[in-house]
Amino acid sequence: MIDKLLPPPIAVREAFGDPEVPEMYPEERAVVANAVPERQREFGTVRVCARGALGELGFPPGPILPGAARAPQWPAGVVGAMTHCRGYRAAAVAHAADVLAIGLDAEPHLPLPDRGVRDLVTLPEERTALERLGSLRPEVCWDRLLFSAKESVYKAWYPLARRWLDFEEAVVAIDPDDATFHARLLVEGPVVGGQPLRGFEGRWLVESGLVVTAIAVVR
Repeated sequence: MIDKLLPPPIAVREAFGDPEVPEMYPEERAVVANAVPERQREFGTVRVCARGALGELGFPPGPILPGAARAPQWPAGVVGAMTHCRGYRAAAVAHAADVLAIGLDAEPHLPLPDRGVRDLVTLPEERTALERLGSLRPEVCWDRLLFSAKESVYKAWYPLARRWLDFEEAVVAIDPDDATFHARLLVEGPVVGGQPLRGFEGRWLVESGLVVTAIAVVR
C-alpha cells in the first residue's frame, strides 16, 4: 500500500502479519525482552521490513535500535520512518542525499475512541473541518485520518527539529478529493534548505481496513 504514497527514490516494505518468531538481533531482543509477546512480534517484524527496505538502497542488514524520543537509529546517510498497528507493519527509507525526512503512520480505519480523545488531538478549526468532511463522505473515519496525519507530521518533524511537537502545534487540512493533506506549523520550525520550515505536504490512503498517511520532504 505505501508504495502508492511514497514512490522512488524511497524504498518501502510492509507486512500484514507477524511470523511466530520474527528475526531479530540480540540487541533488538534486549529492547523488548520484558514486553508482551505481541509487542515483541510487532517490534521484530517492522524491523524486518526496515532491513528489506535498506537492502534496496544497498545497505547490509544490521540491528535497528530506538534512539532519542524512540526514533529509529538509521545507518549514516539514511532517513526513514516505521509504523505498526494491529495487522500491519511498514517501513520507508531513503538516502539523505535525496530526501530530508519521511513521516509514516498507519492506524485501523475506525473512529477515535471518544470525543474526549478527538478533542485532545485536534484544534477547533480542525474539528469544524471534520464535521464538514463527515457530511461529505461519512464512510471515512476522518478523525482517525487526522490523528494519523499528525503522527506522520511528528515523524517528519523530529529528525529536522530534534524536539517535540505537540498535537496543538500544527494544524492539518485534509483534501478529500485528491487524498492529500497540508500541515501548517504553529511554532517556529528549523531552517531547511535555507528556508524556515513552515509545514508539510502529505498523502493519505484508506484501504484494507487501514488508514495510512505519509510525508516525504524531498531535497
